[in-house]
Amino acid sequence: MVDAWEVLRGIPDPEIPVISIVDLGIVRNVTVSGTRVTVAITPTYSGCPAMHAIEEDIGARLRESGYTEVDITQQLSPAWTTDWMALEARERLREYGIVPPQKAGGADSHRIHIHSRGVNCPQCGSANTEQLSVFGSTACKAMYRCIDCREPFDYFKPL
Repeated sequence: MVDAWEVLRGIPDPEIPVISIVDLGIVRNVTVSGTRVTVAITPTYSGCPAMHAIEEDIGARLRESGYTEVDITQQLSPAWTTDWMALEARERLREYGIVPPQKAGGADSHRIHIHSRGVNCPQCGSANTEQLSVFGSTACKAMYRCIDCREPFDYFKPL
């Protein structure tokens, strides 16, 4: 039987396929007892439409790997934060064309920090950018445009 964590590392986020659900930081805990596995996940935000697909992927992949009983629970506290994203995942986001979130930590980590300027363009690296919309291709991203190279891009909002 394959290690459960290894199986989960192979499940891509349905909205951002270049990072896994483990890289994203939503897998909080895995408990294995024989062929039974329990996985605790934390949604990136309340009402995230990808959570149902993620749960289905977890169940299917773990069963394919030999686990006969798969329990998936949602752990809502503490709330997910972009600070839980793996450093390697942030670089893969940038290479994919999505600006990774800036660290949210500290006393204001419960607030969403959206910047109207100063988010570096993933195409040319310029900080001469502007926010076009607080929502991008998904609710967890904002839409920006680089004023220098004129390319639009997503910015993964820090939570």
